[in-house]
Amino acid sequence: MLNGNHWHVLGAGSMGCLFASQLTTAGCSVTLVLREKPKTQSGFITVDTDGVSSQYEVELDHASNVRDITHLLVTTKAQDVETAMRGISTQLRKSACVLFATNGMGYAEQVKTQLKGNPTYHVTSTEGAYRIGPLHICHAGHGLTRIGSADGLHAPRWLGDWHKSPLQCRWEENINAALWHKLAINCAINPLTAIHQCHNGELATNRELAAQVKQLCDEIAKVSLGAGFNETAASIHADVAAVIAGTADNRSSMLQDIIAERETEIDFITGHLLRTAERLVIDAPHNRKLFNQVVSHDH
Repeated sequence: MLNGNHWHVLGAGSMGCLFASQLTTAGCSVTLVLREKPKTQSGFITVDTDGVSSQYEVELDHASNVRDITHLLVTTKAQDVETAMRGISTQLRKSACVLFATNGMGYAEQVKTQLKGNPTYHVTSTEGAYRIGPLHICHAGHGLTRIGSADGLHAPRWLGDWHKSPLQCRWEENINAALWHKLAINCAINPLTAIHQCHNGELATNRELAAQVKQLCDEIAKVSLGAGFNETAASIHADVAAVIAGTADNRSSMLQDIIAERETEIDFITGHLLRTAERLVIDAPHNRKLFNQVVSHDH
């Protein structure tokens, strides 16, 4: 029985499909907004979890056709947010909420001008999912999904949709700190694995790479401290080591993008760190070198 809100999910990658499937379980109607015009008006998301396959029915649409959006979840790559929102922002109701579930930081500021004062929120999640095929994902690991407002807004009524879903969700009063913490860990791992084309675990087992991780974390700690993210500054070395150990067999999303010759999210990960460092007049040469190496691959 449908008793939740109608969510439009922009982006049908692994996390878009995961969140869409979980929201349907919570009694919400969900429309997936696709890059290409769909051949049918509805379809099924297939989610494989622990060897069991489940299907979730959703509506399918395209930005050129979608109308009257009340709840929008954006799950595209950071570098695609501005373009994707341009095609859909005119269909937002004045009171519509926009929830960004996108890696990195800095993209939300770019799209504020496209919004009509719509309230915006952010979600950061440690759920693990990867794409098997169109509308087919593997839910590889369970984690915590945190939702909050970078503008100091209170927990909204629609949060109930997420609490009713199978996801473990919580309202995060200081979402900026949570987003920064995830960005800091990504800065230490993703670009290095992308350039050396290695699994995450090699950043610990290869002595030279481990030394580079320490150099990156030293700089990230200084920038975090200067930006007021004291907890990240204090824990970044240990947290990065824990993530490397816990995801030893994984290929980072940035490495996957480079292998597939896709544009990476480097400008919204290390780029955001470097812009913050410049504003604070903090030198971060190791992060800058890595940034330039990844950018050269992008172009």
